[in-house]
Amino acid sequence: MTDALPVRAVLPDLVAALNAGTTAVLVAPPGAGKTTAVAPALLEQQWCTGEILLLSPRRLAARAAAERMAANAGEPVGRTFGYATRLDTKRSAATRVTVVTEGIFVARIQADPELAGVSAVLFDEVHERSLDSDTGLAFALDAQGALRPDLRLVAMSATLDGARFAALLGDAPVIESEGRSFPLDLRHLGRAAEQRVEDAVASAVRRALAEDTGGVLAFLPGVAEIERVAERLAGLPDTIALHRLHGSLDSAEQRAAIAPARDGRRKVVLATSIAETSLTLDGIRIVVDSGLARRPRYDRAAGMTRLVTERASQAAVTQRAGRAARQGPGVAYRLWEAAATAGLPRFDPPEILEADLSALVLDTAIWGVGDPRELAWLDPPPTAAIEEARERLARFEALEDGRPTAHGRALARLPVPPRLAHMLVRAGERGLGAVAAEVAVLLSERGLGGNDADLETRRRRWRSERGGKAQSARGLAERWAKLVPQGARVEEGADVIGLCVALAFPDRVARRRDASGESWASVGGRGFRLDPTSPLARAEWLAVADTAGAAAGARILSAAPIDPTAVEALFSDKLEVRRIVSFDPTTGGVAPTRERRLGAIRLASGPDADADPAAIEAALLTGVRDHGLQLLPWSDKAQALRARAAFAGVRLDDADLLARADEWLAPLLAGKRRLSSIAAGDLYDALRNLIGWDGMRQVDRLAPPDFTSPAGSTHPIDYGAEGGPRVELRVQALFGLAEHPAVGADRVPLVLSLTSPAGRPIQTTRDLPGFWAGSWAAVAKEMRGRYPRHPWPDDPAAASATLRTKKADARSSGAG
Repeated sequence: MTDALPVRAVLPDLVAALNAGTTAVLVAPPGAGKTTAVAPALLEQQWCTGEILLLSPRRLAARAAAERMAANAGEPVGRTFGYATRLDTKRSAATRVTVVTEGIFVARIQADPELAGVSAVLFDEVHERSLDSDTGLAFALDAQGALRPDLRLVAMSATLDGARFAALLGDAPVIESEGRSFPLDLRHLGRAAEQRVEDAVASAVRRALAEDTGGVLAFLPGVAEIERVAERLAGLPDTIALHRLHGSLDSAEQRAAIAPARDGRRKVVLATSIAETSLTLDGIRIVVDSGLARRPRYDRAAGMTRLVTERASQAAVTQRAGRAARQGPGVAYRLWEAAATAGLPRFDPPEILEADLSALVLDTAIWGVGDPRELAWLDPPPTAAIEEARERLARFEALEDGRPTAHGRALARLPVPPRLAHMLVRAGERGLGAVAAEVAVLLSERGLGGNDADLETRRRRWRSERGGKAQSARGLAERWAKLVPQGARVEEGADVIGLCVALAFPDRVARRRDASGESWASVGGRGFRLDPTSPLARAEWLAVADTAGAAAGARILSAAPIDPTAVEALFSDKLEVRRIVSFDPTTGGVAPTRERRLGAIRLASGPDADADPAAIEAALLTGVRDHGLQLLPWSDKAQALRARAAFAGVRLDDADLLARADEWLAPLLAGKRRLSSIAAGDLYDALRNLIGWDGMRQVDRLAPPDFTSPAGSTHPIDYGAEGGPRVELRVQALFGLAEHPAVGADRVPLVLSLTSPAGRPIQTTRDLPGFWAGSWAAVAKEMRGRYPRHPWPDDPAAASATLRTKKADARSSGAG
């Protein structure tokens, strides 16, 4: 009976608060009895003429709470006290207290914002901060303020931040209850870094069975770890009853884990975090805590929710340890050092800060609130997450300009997330509503049909399973199928499951990238991995539903094959033709191609004979900008002009030319597919035009292209030479020149590379008069021996310049 529950001591205060106002906060430690004692105490109040809704975070806890309240009242469940979950409902016209899961409540208040016939809503375990709980509370507060000022709202928890919730509920009074003061012995065993958690938990369970009395509850992060620990505990004595407790089990197995052990046997329960709150497991005196939890984390960039294993929070491990001391003295074995507890996060992060907010954004839009942040939240939803959800809902045609469409309203009426709701509606229109409903159940309820990645295999196994959960799930699928309009029924093909999955997850439709079937590319651009031994690896295309691991190479957990023709038919409006003109810097040319694509997947490609000439020219221009001007077929004359311009102070360096490429280069690319097709003379003319008439006058004046020798010969000046402008010429051409030639505004001496009559180097000088007066005598002596037919005067500054031999000069003089 509830008389012995500690919370009974504060129930008069809670009743008084709700008689005087409409909101209250109840803080009661584990074992105080708030879940099963509060609702019955409110039934006889004058204001309570209708139903009380008690929100529970989990189906198992909801069913257990209703059954315990009914047992305390000496009634069968479903009379005064009932429950409603997605898989199971027991209530009647006489039901006054209904325990509902949080998602069920959100759907109910969305359908009936006034909550007609409801006198109070009790939010249990609100500290868990699930998205549905936060949404339901925000809607209830909004409805209370606008439509139902008489509606009573109570927030209840064992580890509640009472002040924050009190402020959220309009400065509601906070009532605190004492818990049972059974002693709890904390024993920190630690765990070596290299030791597997399953080995450590199994060892701790065996130690607890040997050293202590009573049942054992071991907390593990997930179902896989539970099964591995169960394997390690094989061979326990017959006096030990081993149970598993997680959401994938049917109700009979869950009830057996909660109920007292029979025939005096000790009970060992291997559980996930499902057993942290809202449940009393009879006979449990020992807790073994792995210190780990598995939580969903939404990767917004990938558009995927993945499960990650993390350290449990301080609040969670406190709740877990409290399970051992709910009915008497207990002991908790912790697989970490005592000092490490302070380093655990204080609380689990609120789901609203990390989850996919598609359902919330759609629900609030239908609620009539354009911006979800206008409602009352303990932690407002992040702006980026809201925008991302809006974009997804728009792609599903559920929102238009931020307002719900008729399709969006149809999605919101279905008790599944928007992705699956979209699948149900669109598949129903195609006559595949029953198949889609089964797929939705498979993706929503863990463990149905096993864990094979092939959804068709899981569906086939589930259809033949006889357990209570499998049967309830089949009933659920039938109910969901009836909720959507049905098109003309079609015969099921081999890829109907893939077709349904593709409707829900269009961005995860994937194509095989290698022969082994291990690597896959998705429409959304993400890479997936698959066990190459899976039969799915032989498919060309997959519709992927669930993945795990990093977004760049997530492992496929569930998928179904889909025919390529079905992909193109399903997404015909999403197919696009892209014309791509790519530049190859090794050839300096472009290769126009035409591609058919679905998102990031290329379906086909080939040469594009009808490529847009403007696109080709743009690609060539971009190629030069990206890879440099050296790709152009510069002539020596054009290169020389650039060097002259630079010497004359007219800016024509690479940066300037690239910045003005549209002006001088783009016209030369018309009709070209390769840079080499540009005529060299065209580049020279383009540079002259770019410099302009005044600029060319400056260049010609300060940096003339040639040097004319006293002999009348013309020699190009190399303005790009190391050391300055350089001229190469025969030394005889400079006879009679007493001053060193110079160029530019600053009269920069030319570097003279002097050669013999045979063109071999003799001397390089920047001081011709000094050369004549100095080393010329030695040079002339050597040259007379090598080239006796040529003049080698003692005083070249006074001699006549000539490029002829002495005889040729004499004949020229005689003729004159």
